[in-house]
Amino acid sequence: MVLPLSEFNSDAFEVIKAEALPTKTYKLDFEKGRCGGQIEGLEAMEQVIFKVLKTIRFAHLIYSDDYGFENMIGHERLFVQAELPRRIKESLLQDERITSLENMEISFEKDEAYVSFTAITIYGDVKVLREVMTIV
Repeated sequence: MVLPLSEFNSDAFEVIKAEALPTKTYKLDFEKGRCGGQIEGLEAMEQVIFKVLKTIRFAHLIYSDDYGFENMIGHERLFVQAELPRRIKESLLQDERITSLENMEISFEKDEAYVSFTAITIYGDVKVLREVMTIV
């Protein structure tokens, strides 16, 4: 067993804020199914948001139960309209780099739900406009 020879000095350690931590990650090309290069900052946050909303929650053992979006396929439009904002917020605000979601709007075209909002992150604002799901 190894024991320290001197007293613990907390001044010797530096506390780093979340903004200073690197966000460098691999760039995913979803169309080609490839991973190439690296991205960071705002571009990495755009990819995180896309990936979280595209991953079905509880479906993959590799992710914790906090990661992903709860599927709403098969629910009535009125239920989706009321529940969708909460589920999006719940899934995205798990990431402490995303501080809030603003200007959320939901629209429906036939059996598809579309959502637009602005994600406020510590690296800047990310505007999101995408199809969330087919509801029927």
